[in-house]
Amino acid sequence: MIRRALVASLIFTLAALSGAAHATGVPLPAQGSLQPLFAPWDDVESAVIDVVVSARKQVLVQAYLLTSKKIATTLIAAHRRGVEVRVLVDGGQLEKVPSSMAADLSAAGVPVWIETRYQNAHNKLIIVDAGSPAATVITGSFNFTWTAQHKNAENILIARNNPALATRYAENWERHRLEATPFKK
Repeated sequence: MIRRALVASLIFTLAALSGAAHATGVPLPAQGSLQPLFAPWDDVESAVIDVVVSARKQVLVQAYLLTSKKIATTLIAAHRRGVEVRVLVDGGQLEKVPSSMAADLSAAGVPVWIETRYQNAHNKLIIVDAGSPAATVITGSFNFTWTAQHKNAENILIARNNPALATRYAENWERHRLEATPFKK
């Protein structure tokens, strides 16, 4: 498990540093399926949870704000069943929002990093099993919060079965991780 995680991290690091894996802005071929969801009408939180539950190897999270106990519990459960789960959170939101689940994730053994380089690390995405045929990317305006599901007008797009897209997102995730600092409680 640790060896696999180190190999995956090394591959993403080399790809991110080389910049040769994908040229910026180059369109990727359309493949797989796209599922658009809109809160508050659609149950976006459950859709996010279903994707995390489907993970077999890896879940990468980049969150501006992560306060949803249901999503955090699902990430911890994935970690406990042997899936590599790694999380990036926005440093400013972490300081402002005491209900952030970063400490809970870290306490459960999930590696968490804090992004402080940007005014807002505003990405909201989850990448599952990048590089595999079942690779999935979740992206959109949806913060991983109760409020996003129940009080806001939000959207996500779930792109399934597109390894090239997931790899591109994973490479960008790793680029951000290299600039982030480990979470310490």
